[in-house]
Order: sequence, then structure tokens, then C-alpha cells
Amino acid sequence: MIGFSSFSKTPETSLAAQVCIDKIRTFSPQHTAGFSSPLFTMIDIANRLERDPGTARHIWVIRDNKQRQTADAHTRISAWPLRFSATARASEKPLLYLTSSATSAELCALSNESAHRGILCNDIETQPSRWPKGAHPWVPLWLVANPRCVPFDPASGAEAHAIALAALQSLYVEGNEGFYYMALHDEPNDFIAPISGLSASQALKGMYRLSGVEVDSGQSRVRLLGAGLALQSVVAAAQLLREDWGVASELWSCPSYTRLARDADKAQRWNRLHPGMPRRSAHLLDCLDVEDWPVVAVTGYARHVAEQIGAHVKSRFVAIGADSTGTTMGRVDKHWIVVLALQALAQEGVINQARVEQAMERYLLQ
Repeated sequence: MIGFSSFSKTPETSLAAQVCIDKIRTFSPQHTAGFSSPLFTMIDIANRLERDPGTARHIWVIRDNKQRQTADAHTRISAWPLRFSATARASEKPLLYLTSSATSAELCALSNESAHRGILCNDIETQPSRWPKGAHPWVPLWLVANPRCVPFDPASGAEAHAIALAALQSLYVEGNEGFYYMALHDEPNDFIAPISGLSASQALKGMYRLSGVEVDSGQSRVRLLGAGLALQSVVAAAQLLREDWGVASELWSCPSYTRLARDADKAQRWNRLHPGMPRRSAHLLDCLDVEDWPVVAVTGYARHVAEQIGAHVKSRFVAIGADSTGTTMGRVDKHWIVVLALQALAQEGVINQARVEQAMERYLLQ
């Protein structure tokens, strides 16, 4: 069996990646405007890189997904030929793998055949399935437990665009080991404003703020976190909280709960081993350590994905996932987000428990 280092990273690897990065940055601003879906964005990136003579020879594109749209000569349907090609192994090039894989066994096979390298984009969320987000329940467990994998669940094309650029930089310019994973849905998110450079860098760390809150003295408020397609339900819930209950919400997009948790775990471990040194912080703590508002974290996967960050959140914390309430294709019901946010406020003594019961009656959740 060919080992983990079957592709040779050379100066040509970095040059090839930089050519692709420079090209992607010249693409239409529609991706950064937030109006294109993550799936459309990544297919568009793959198509443009393949069809441009200046970049086609600098990237490997694998397509075994249901959305396969091209028959260009450079397109492959498996990464195995690269493992056995002396030419390919002589100098690694960026690998973009577009797949429709519903199980952890399939994803494990794909990562093995690509030597645990590349940018793995999974569009299974766009396919009919009895599982939330189209993925077998073991898939998020595999992603979380795989130290070689940096998993993301982008909410918009703008986030996917930023993640693709960061992956090329990290894996092929800087030469870091591992692979990036993106779960891709195909719904545009026009409620997301264009991502600034600062927001993009924060998104890559796991979360960034979508909006601040203007609150009157004494007004109730919560922090709502959402990932991927579930962010749409979070935004809708924030509107209901404001209009129906007078509760203000601070909205955060969290493309990677796993990266947030790993970063916070790493900082906590370092502080434990170096008690006499200045304490290290983490992006999660920097984002949520200002005010003691309840935090409600939402994911389209099972709630354990969002629960990863719970141990590091100092305020009251609630995780909501596909196993918490009724869902439709990965969307957690916006009404349940409202009720559980109100429940958190009631447990803090900010509002009366009767308001939670009123909300359940109003939204027919009893």
C-alpha cells in the first residue's frame, strides 16, 4: 500500500497552488456577495480552473458527484490513478474532489485513495435522504474524530469561496498535512452581507458575527449561532424573537464548530501544562467572552456537533441539532429555536417561564 507521503511536495506544488489562488481571486464577485450557494460556488471554481489553459495543468479535479457537469480532458472520476502515476507523484498539485458520499465508509475510502490530501467537497445534502443533511449519522462522528480532517459546513458561497482559498494556501503553499472537507448545500443565502477580509479570516477560525444588536436598557438578548443551511432557520428565529417577544439577537455564522472546539481544547491544554505562563485564549473565547448572554448553537447534524463548544462557553449554553427537534432536509425548526432561546432566558431569570409556555402554544409545539 502506498503511504501517506505518496505525493511529493516540491516548489512546483506551491507555484501551482498560487496560480490557482490568483485565478480564483479574479472571479466574479457574486461569490463574495453571498448570493450563490456553496455548491454552485465550488462547481464554478472547479469548472473555471479546468477550462482555463493557464490553470488546467496546475490542478487535479475529481468528479464522482451527482452534479458532474463537464467532460473536460483533465477531469477524473477517481484519485487512484494519481497514486500510481510516476509523473503525478513526482510533484503534488492541488486536488479538488467533488463527491456525493453519504457514509463514513465512503468518505474514508475517498480520503485513503487521495492520501488524505486535498479539498473534499460533498454535495450529499442536495440529495433525497432519510438522514439529516443527507449524511449517515456516523459521518459527523468521523469528521470530528479524524485529526487529519478540517471540516466546514459553509452557509453561503462567500464562505465556501474563502475556505477554498484558505485550503489551497494551507495545504499547498504552506505545505501543511491533512485535508479540508466541505458539506455543500445548493440554496443561496441572500441575507448574508458581503464578507469582509476580517470576517473571512474569522470564518476560517470557525465563526464570525453577522450582525450586532441595538438594545435598550434592560432588553432581553441572546446569541444565536448557526452553521450551513441551518443558519437560515437561525436568522428566521431571530426575527421571530424580535417581533413576537421583544428579544434581541446577536447572530453568528459558525462554518466549523469542530475547528472552534479543537482550538479551545488546545488552548485549555496548554494553559493546564503551563500554569506559570500567560494564559492563551482561543477564537471561540474571544468571540463570546464579552457579555454573559445565553448562547444557542444550531447545526443541521445531530446536536453533538454543536455541543463540542459547550464546555468552553461561560454563559448558559444550548445546543440544537437534527435529533433535538423536527427537521426538514437539515433545517431545525425556527420555532423550536425561539422556544429554547426563551427557555434559556427563563432559566437565567430574565423572563418569566410563562412566556415559554405561551410560545409553545403560539407555535403549536405542545
